[in-house]
Amino acid sequence: MNNQYDAFVIGAGLTGLTTAFYLKRKGKKVLVIEKNDRIGGVISTKEKNGFLFEQGPNTGILGSVEMVDLIEDLGQAVQLEVGNDNVNKRFILKGTWQQLPSGIGGGISTPLFTTKDKFRILGEAFRSRGKNEHETLAEMVRRRMGESFLNYAIDPFILGVYAGDPSYLVTRYALPKLYNLEQKYGSFIGGSVKKMFKAKDNSEARATRKVFSVNGGLSNLTGAIANEIGKENFILGASNLKINQTENGYELSCNSNNETISLNAKNVITTVPAFELSEFLPFVEKEIISKTENVFYAPVVEVALGFKNWNGIDLNGFGGLIPHIENRDLLGVMYMSSLFKNRAPENGALISIFVGGARKPHLTKLPQNEIENVVEKEMSELMGIKNFNPDLFELIWHNKAIPQYGKESGERFESVETIKNKYPGLFIGGNLCDGIGMADRVKQGKKLAGLVD
Repeated sequence: MNNQYDAFVIGAGLTGLTTAFYLKRKGKKVLVIEKNDRIGGVISTKEKNGFLFEQGPNTGILGSVEMVDLIEDLGQAVQLEVGNDNVNKRFILKGTWQQLPSGIGGGISTPLFTTKDKFRILGEAFRSRGKNEHETLAEMVRRRMGESFLNYAIDPFILGVYAGDPSYLVTRYALPKLYNLEQKYGSFIGGSVKKMFKAKDNSEARATRKVFSVNGGLSNLTGAIANEIGKENFILGASNLKINQTENGYELSCNSNNETISLNAKNVITTVPAFELSEFLPFVEKEIISKTENVFYAPVVEVALGFKNWNGIDLNGFGGLIPHIENRDLLGVMYMSSLFKNRAPENGALISIFVGGARKPHLTKLPQNEIENVVEKEMSELMGIKNFNPDLFELIWHNKAIPQYGKESGERFESVETIKNKYPGLFIGGNLCDGIGMADRVKQGKKLAGLVD
C-alpha cells in the first residue's frame, strides 16, 4: 500500500463514497477509511423470507442535479427505480386516515384544517415577512398558516423527514428552501407559484424530485459506487483512528487486520457523525470542535413488517404519517411494496414503520418485546389487520438516527467553515451540515471532491 495519497476520506457512507468517487474521477489517489467492516453507512438492504427491505433510508428523492448526475455517471451499474403513481397518495391520521391535499383547492376542502385556518391559508400571500432568523418552524407556520396547518401538515411532514419537533427546528437551517421562499417572495404560496412558472435551465429540470430506489435495494447503489472506487482504495474495520497535521498535510494512523498502519495525504475529508470528530482530530482546538459536535440526534427504531398474505386496509399509496397531536406510538408507515416491485411476495405486503423520534425517545429504549407489542397494537388498530401474524418482523435500532437542525446549527455551520480556513486541506462533511436527505448527501460529497486541488 502506497503511503502517500491526495486525500483520505473518513467514512464509507453515501457522502464519503460520493466524495471518493468524484475524487477518483479527477485522477486523485484516494483512500476511504471506515470503522465498520462494510460500506454504505446507514444504507443497508436485506433479503429475508421472500421480502426485500431496507434497514436505513427507504427511498431517495431526485432533489438535486448532483443526485441525478451520480446515477447517470454509474451507467449500467445501477438500475434506477422510480416510485409509481402511488407516491402522490399520502395520508395523514386525524382519527382516521385522510389523504393529504396537493393543492389550494384540496386544502380548502380537506377535513384536516379548521375553517379559520383555511381562511388563513387563502390570506397567506398577504402577510409580512418574518424578521427573526432563528424563528422555529412551528412559530413560522403558526404565523403564516395557523395551528391546524401546523398540526396536520407540517408536523407530520417533519416527523417523516427529521423524526423531529417543529418547535425545536429552526426553519432557516432545517428547511432553507421554505425560509428563502418567504424571504425572497414574501409568501410560501406566492413564491411557490412564481417558481413554478419561472423558466428552469436544463440542469434544474433534471432534478424532478421523484421518489426513487434502485433495483435490488439501495445497497446496490452504494455497492456500485464502491466498485467504481475500487476495493484496493478502502480500509474497512479500522480502529484507533488518529489524524495529525504535518508540514505537508496530514498523517493518519489506525489498526486494521491486527496491523498498525501509518499513511500520509495532502487532504482529509471527514463524513462521519459529529460526535466522532474530536476522537480522531486531536489537533483541532477544543473550542472549535465542540461547536462542530453540538448536535442533537433523534433516536428511531425502524421496523420492517412483512405479510405474505395481506389482510388489512388497501395499501394504495405512499404511506401514512401520524401527527404528534394524535398521541399514537408510531411516527408513520411506508407502503414499500406498493411503491416498488419485488419487495414482497405476490398478494403480500412490506411496510416500514418508525417508532420514537425527538419527542418520544423513551419508546426506543423499551425492550424488544415491548416495542413489538406497541407495533402490533398500533398496526392492528390503524391498518385494520384482523390477524396480526407477520412473516417478517425485523427491528433496527438507530440510537442517533437523524441530526436536528435547531438554533445551535448556525454556530455549527460556522465552525465547519472555520476549520476549513484554519486547517488547509481538512474538510468537514456529513449530515451535521448541508442537509440530511440522500440528495443532500450526494450534493455535498461532489462539492467536497471539488474542493481538493
